[in-house]
Amino acid sequence: MARIGLIFKLFRRGAQIQRKRMAMTVAAIAWGTLSIVLLLSFGEGMKRSFSKGSKGLGEGIVVVWPGATSIAHAGFPQGRNLRFHPDDVALLRANIEELGEASGEMRRWGVNITYGRRALTKPVVGVETEYGELRNQIPQPGGRFLNRRDEAEKRRVAFLGNDLKDELFGDEDAIGKTILVHQVPFTVVGVMQKKIQMGTYGGPDANNVVIPLSTFRSMFGRRYLSDFVLRASNVDQNEILKRRLFEVLAAKYRFDPADERALQMWDTHESQQVTRNIAIGIQFFLGVIGGLTLLIGGVGVANIMYAVVKHRTKEIGVQMALGARRSYVLGPLVLESLSLTALGGAIGVGAGWAIVRGLAFLQTKANSDALEFMGAPTFSPGIAVTTVLLLGAIGFLAGYFPSRRAVAIQPAAALRYE
Repeated sequence: MARIGLIFKLFRRGAQIQRKRMAMTVAAIAWGTLSIVLLLSFGEGMKRSFSKGSKGLGEGIVVVWPGATSIAHAGFPQGRNLRFHPDDVALLRANIEELGEASGEMRRWGVNITYGRRALTKPVVGVETEYGELRNQIPQPGGRFLNRRDEAEKRRVAFLGNDLKDELFGDEDAIGKTILVHQVPFTVVGVMQKKIQMGTYGGPDANNVVIPLSTFRSMFGRRYLSDFVLRASNVDQNEILKRRLFEVLAAKYRFDPADERALQMWDTHESQQVTRNIAIGIQFFLGVIGGLTLLIGGVGVANIMYAVVKHRTKEIGVQMALGARRSYVLGPLVLESLSLTALGGAIGVGAGWAIVRGLAFLQTKANSDALEFMGAPTFSPGIAVTTVLLLGAIGFLAGYFPSRRAVAIQPAAALRYE
């Protein structure tokens, strides 16, 4: 305890003499820390926004469209166009153990949608009950998505995208109101919550009118599905699910199960992985830039510590000549370096946290789609741990090497130093 107390005493004496130098060093470390905190926070916010946006279409879903055969099979020539029937969904449920949720989908563009004196031309989508969960179409409070009774009874009910609701109703509540879809009255039962949607295959969900598939078929006289939307019971089984889709549908429609062009598939889990990797890469790049900025501050600390050693050469020589222990010379220098780094780091982290919170607050008030897509800056525990580790390493190294030089000085040479 006595040795530690002496080291702190020597450190305080040096700090009182070098106040201006220490203040400049703290400022440099604080600036470097602020830079890495802001860059990592922006990277974290962008990564979370990308992840959220990639799931806006639906998390882990597989969208399947009918294609055309490219291999002659069972007496049928190649080039045969396939079409899906509504009862194919029940066939898949009965024969694919790995299948979780599934919904057929029919789509028609350019349908007249009318409310009062407002008339729009929008897409209308006919779907089954599980479509809402599959496509991440969550109703706003007070409303609901389509249910099984709507489908069984061919009800004329509609679920509106949030942008379409704003165009038709403005600030007026849409739930329970009657709109005309292709001149046929429908009751609005729900409005979709606003979401970020990076992927789409039929336009943004925010502009669609969603109605029961049975109602869509009777209303427009459609016989064939536009596509299936499926999800495996476990996302790790997506590859098995896709293979089984080929096998089951090949048996019904008489095409070769190895014919990859017979079915067109979009596995969103794969694209979401790519998006996640891109976001991580951007965050890593920003972190490297911030780390280099902080490293420059650490180099400044090291240079200052070398200058301190040079300035105290005679003093260190006297201490060594009088039999001072190596720890008495090395300890105050390392402690000074770590203290400067810690103080500058604390100021930088505190300022960075305050700026991140302020920017996130301003972003919520701005209500900008572009800013929402980029994501709010986020200060996470991972950023705090990364910053602390970098500061600790820089502070130790910046003090260790000058301190090692100090204790290596020969007392006789130090006393003759000018």
